[in-house]
Amino acid sequence: MRSHFTALTPLKPYEVFTIMFLNEKAFIKDFKKVLASQYGKSLETASYEDYCTALSKMVRDELTERWVHTSNIYRTRETRQVYYFSLEFLMGQCLESHLIYLGLRDICEKGFAEMKLDFQKILAAEPDAGLGNGGLGRLAACFLDSMASLRLPGHGCGIRYRHGLFVQKITDGQQVEIADGWLREKSVWEIRKPDKAVVVLFNGRVVSEADENGELHFETVDATPVRAIPYDIPVPGYNNNTVNTLRLWRAESMEQEIDFTSFSRGDYIGARLNSYLAESISEVLYPDDSNYQNRVLRLKQQYFLCSAGLQSIIRTYRGKDKTRDLRGFADLVCIQINDTHPALAVPELMRLLMDEHGLGWNEAWSVTTRTIAYTNHTIMPEALEKWPVDTMRELLPRIYMIIEEINRRFCAELAEVYPGEEERWSRMAVIGDGVVRMAHLAIVGSFSVNGVAAVHSEILKTVVLKDFNEYYPQKFNNKTNGITHRRWLIKSNPELAGFISETIGAAWIDDPSLLVQLAELKDDAAALQKLEAIKRRNKEKLAAYIVERNAVSVDPDAIFDVQVKRIHGYKRQLMNLLHILHLYDRLRNGSDIGAPRVFLMAGKAAPSYYFAKNVIKLANVIASVVNNDPVCKGKLSLIFLANYGISSAERIFPGAEVSEQISTASKEASGTSNMKFMMNGAVTLGTSDGANIEIFDAVGDENGFRFGLGVEEVLSYYAHGGYNPHSVMESDPRLRSVFRLLQGGLNEHMPPNEHHISSDEFINIVCSLLDYGDEFFVLQDFDAYVKAQKDISEAYADRRRWNRMSLINIAHSGIFASDNTIRQYANELWRISAPSR
Repeated sequence: MRSHFTALTPLKPYEVFTIMFLNEKAFIKDFKKVLASQYGKSLETASYEDYCTALSKMVRDELTERWVHTSNIYRTRETRQVYYFSLEFLMGQCLESHLIYLGLRDICEKGFAEMKLDFQKILAAEPDAGLGNGGLGRLAACFLDSMASLRLPGHGCGIRYRHGLFVQKITDGQQVEIADGWLREKSVWEIRKPDKAVVVLFNGRVVSEADENGELHFETVDATPVRAIPYDIPVPGYNNNTVNTLRLWRAESMEQEIDFTSFSRGDYIGARLNSYLAESISEVLYPDDSNYQNRVLRLKQQYFLCSAGLQSIIRTYRGKDKTRDLRGFADLVCIQINDTHPALAVPELMRLLMDEHGLGWNEAWSVTTRTIAYTNHTIMPEALEKWPVDTMRELLPRIYMIIEEINRRFCAELAEVYPGEEERWSRMAVIGDGVVRMAHLAIVGSFSVNGVAAVHSEILKTVVLKDFNEYYPQKFNNKTNGITHRRWLIKSNPELAGFISETIGAAWIDDPSLLVQLAELKDDAAALQKLEAIKRRNKEKLAAYIVERNAVSVDPDAIFDVQVKRIHGYKRQLMNLLHILHLYDRLRNGSDIGAPRVFLMAGKAAPSYYFAKNVIKLANVIASVVNNDPVCKGKLSLIFLANYGISSAERIFPGAEVSEQISTASKEASGTSNMKFMMNGAVTLGTSDGANIEIFDAVGDENGFRFGLGVEEVLSYYAHGGYNPHSVMESDPRLRSVFRLLQGGLNEHMPPNEHHISSDEFINIVCSLLDYGDEFFVLQDFDAYVKAQKDISEAYADRRRWNRMSLINIAHSGIFASDNTIRQYANELWRISAPSR
């Protein structure tokens, strides 16, 4: 069924491009030639990694002409462009997507079949790029895909991390972090451009000098310079010959690679010290911030990204002759910062405009506040970034001076508008309580502040950033997140994509809103049976993947109930586990639990987040118990898949039937896994939080399972000091039984070959629920969650009803395609459009 979306006739929006290989024979000839000329190997001597690299090089070469042409179009037509600044870009594997977008996938698959090579094994040999961690980075990747596929002039700006977050291993049930060396071999997709390098300065001191007009000019001296080298990666659009750019920056020392004098006297570490200190900036994604050195390193990363990116953009804007007036910068450039990590773009753009290019404060401020837009991704005030003043002043002295002046002027404005309201001034100040408040800096220095789901944006306006919304009502808006249907349906679930194209035609590929036409088939028995058969085959594939990864067999006839996301208290993986313990307790007591269940969990915990790591340990202990207890056989399983990432997600979503979106209401900004599950036909079990609300609004409550406290109830509890979790536990016999298992009772059921756990192994979890107030209302929502799970079991027994629900979810998922979100950004904020053909 792949022919519905891979055997494409390439569009020619600008000019005719030559396709390297138009049939299998030409492809085989070219492939063998590349393998020999580039790698000195034959089919017989090459490895699957070699095959993957050779094919990737052929595809990159196929993209390059389009890439250059796209850049020339933007340059010669003076096209307004947007640059998406993000610390993360979770791109996943690129090879198969690029083949699909070029319409070459079928040719390659047939060619490799002729050569008797396993095409899937070749695709699997590509490493996942270690450039992101979770939803923030995946959103950025989806947005880049949509910009290119809509032919919009938009690019990414990030850091080329040598090591990703970490590879997660599970040892004795516990998370162990191992370095993710995804760049051990150079990425075939990137092009290093040393001629485009810029210099970023750290530390030092600021000196000033007055000119003949008495105007002060500032310069940073005695600073530590770091060279920023760009590596460009192509971002192709779907079947349209547009190729945008993801520019990633690597940090290198300005000095020679080694100090030869130190090396000669045997000081090998000292000989490379300066190089190492510089390179550490782009060494690791999100260094553990539990120590001071790593916190400083994170701040370095943020400034490095902003300074390198802005210097490059200004250079491009000014052109080769460097004559274009920077007062018009905002007319051709928009910078979208993805959360507060790149908020230093505000003072850095000011510094560049004033110190490097001679603009006055007012001129520079006008340009900056018309150029930068800010996306907020968190409702939790404690998650809004703050940096100690002393750290900022020492590491970035000139930047801190500019932030101080921004703060002084802003507070003066507040004093005029709100005379005598010192408390309000203090709440809104950019600098306060000894810290720089990065969200406040981003708001004051931007023209737009958007949330990422309707309820999230409303909470920002009415609670978290209420003061700012009252002061800047025109800045605040909502742009609900989205996902690219090309990866999460076309690539990940080709059989479902083929079914859709057979049923409603292929136009939905270019316009995912057309998926709604599927809803007309909600009472078509034949269509529903086809849909069920596709889901069954995807479940069988997922079951095989589970055996491959965990050596545990699961029953494809069971409900596949899935929760995959970063492990965090507010995401409430713990509530899921308590429910599994409840089901296990029922089975041990001879009670019925309804439909058989396979619970699948995956996600990483931050290395210093002990509670989350304890939840992972609990999940693996429970899995060991239930998967080995004969009483659970064919009725209850729990799988924790280690090292969750894009490639594993692409295996999981097509086979999922229940989408666990159970965060505490008011805590999840949006979520995007909920959209991916929905698009693949899973039914949402969720709270009224983030984009869940919009999903339920789209499909109707009868096509999902909503439960638990609402946003207003949660906020009311917080305002009045919470609730009494002890009384909830004591009044619920199910919870009392679950707590007995938590506090040592699981030992009675551990497999003989497993280490027994101490009675206080999970004391941290127990205390969080009972003694520390149950911050995320796990026990308060437990009863509603159990009832919703029972409703799922009953609904699943009615196959026609369940398949109808699945189809309706797919039909309405088109509104969550990132193409829609990007169109809103482009039309309402960025003011960009596709160049004329």
